[in-house]
Amino acid sequence: MKQWKVVAAMLALWVCVLLYITSTMPLPSSSATSAASSSSSFFAARPGHREEDAIKVAEMAAEKAANSLSQTLDEMQVLQKQNAELRKLLNQYSAKQATNEPSKEAAMKDLKSRLDMASKHLSQLKDGSSKVPSLMAEQARRKVERTVRELWFFLSSQLTQLRSNEAMSQNINKLKTDLEGYRRTMLDDLENLRRVDDAEEWREQKSKEMGYLVQRRFENIQNPMDCSSAKKIVCNLHKGCGFGCQLHHVAYCLITAYALKRTLILESRGWRYAPKGWETVFEPLSRTCTDKGSAVKTHWGSSYRDTEKHKVIEMPIVDSLHPRPEFMPLAVPEDLGSQLEIFHGNPAVWWIGQVVHYLMRLRPEIETDVQDAGKRMGFRNIIVGIHIRRTDKINLEAAFHSLEEYMTHVEDFYNQLERKKPGITRRVYLASDDSAVLEEAKNKYENYVFISDNSISKSAGLGTRYSDGSLRGVIIDIHYLSRCDFLVCTFSSQVCRVAYELMQTLHGDASQKFRSLDDIFYYGGQNGHDLRVLEAHPGSSSGLIQIKPGDSVSIAGNHWDGFSKGTNHRTGMSGLFPSYKAEDTVVKVLMPTYPEVPLKSSR
Repeated sequence: MKQWKVVAAMLALWVCVLLYITSTMPLPSSSATSAASSSSSFFAARPGHREEDAIKVAEMAAEKAANSLSQTLDEMQVLQKQNAELRKLLNQYSAKQATNEPSKEAAMKDLKSRLDMASKHLSQLKDGSSKVPSLMAEQARRKVERTVRELWFFLSSQLTQLRSNEAMSQNINKLKTDLEGYRRTMLDDLENLRRVDDAEEWREQKSKEMGYLVQRRFENIQNPMDCSSAKKIVCNLHKGCGFGCQLHHVAYCLITAYALKRTLILESRGWRYAPKGWETVFEPLSRTCTDKGSAVKTHWGSSYRDTEKHKVIEMPIVDSLHPRPEFMPLAVPEDLGSQLEIFHGNPAVWWIGQVVHYLMRLRPEIETDVQDAGKRMGFRNIIVGIHIRRTDKINLEAAFHSLEEYMTHVEDFYNQLERKKPGITRRVYLASDDSAVLEEAKNKYENYVFISDNSISKSAGLGTRYSDGSLRGVIIDIHYLSRCDFLVCTFSSQVCRVAYELMQTLHGDASQKFRSLDDIFYYGGQNGHDLRVLEAHPGSSSGLIQIKPGDSVSIAGNHWDGFSKGTNHRTGMSGLFPSYKAEDTVVKVLMPTYPEVPLKSSR
């Protein structure tokens, strides 16, 4: 009788397991409802094609619901089968318990084994769900990181000012050293917090999965089955600026093509860097559709109100774009945004990085040259990249920054790293358009290994900037700067921003793997960049503006001293405010969801 009670108890435990597992299964109706809700706003934005879009969205919702239902039914069938086997086993055991001791013992072992497996499965379900960080948890962690970072900017700036008093200088230096100890321990703790429950691996996996999805969507719009019937965006590469600027021009065109679900046609013959065109350096944007055809081009301004009526739309340079669509950076696609803001600290940069990644796919022979260059220079991680832009930028678009200003942040990176990796070789990848910088760096910082190719610096000079050698050099610099573990540069430079954007495609979240000596990140021609105020701060006669929780502040820049400059939309006042009292908002804009491109590929 005692044995029978044990069996009954174990069977009751198995029923509990069944109830728990089935209660945690996703319900297909929720995804279908979400898709239907999203479709309603999409139809409102595009009234001319409600019926066609309704069919597409309905098909997408039906497909998602069917997949979810199928998965749920499959799991239910497995569980029902296991339950039936257990019942059968229990009946067999009951019939034999009075006469067949060996069979009874075997049945008990089999039953225990099955229940152990169910318990293990339940434990795995719990462990798996706990290792996926929530949006609130990631936002809270990143807020602590921002506060610590801005606090150090403030303290460092204030202490530097106080050191000008010679009588206090010694005490101030000691205080800063003591504070440095606190800061470094906090940074170690925050880094450990990033990695709790394998969260960093999860971020890397999510970034990889979503990046691959976006790249396949680009492949889809850029390679239509019938080019002659495909609607197109035409973009001309002959914008009068440098490589980074021209690349961002093409990137904005590709974003427009994605948002309007059109194929981008790039007109690049006679390009100042490569007269034979973009395709001599990079992979073609399309394999099946490279010409606009015989259709008449319609300029953006006159087509914006009713884009679907026009087969070919020609885009102006971003500076002349009017009216400005809401999908321009720093916006991200709505269907990607909710996941992006969980695993990434700056979703807009991640999105732009994916666009640039698609554009900068190198031709095989160029890729080989870039890899060979890295081997010759001895590039290897761990390494910090610094990009020093001078020549035509100085006093026009940017202020002069000495080598010491860059190296201060390089030293800070390695001093922190030495706490975990004592004696590490301090490598720096040095990229500059000033060929004298490399020699200066080697003379002043003998404890560093500088990786550089001075021929690239020479080709980046004003006299040879638009040569084949110059293009090769900037591609190599961008490639290796993006693969550094930390980046020190000026965000006023487009080359620096391109490297930072591409860096996001190689990590889970590289949004804080940089230090800019001037601007915050921006995209030339972007829509407004607004922050949301979290804490109140009173205004003052010293240039501080009043802010209240919920205010929207248009940011003009971070002074890297604890304060940022911006304009409060509520009051209309411009001035400084404490950086830590406001945070970025993720602008999510409805764009096509490409239901024909599966979320996962069979690759």
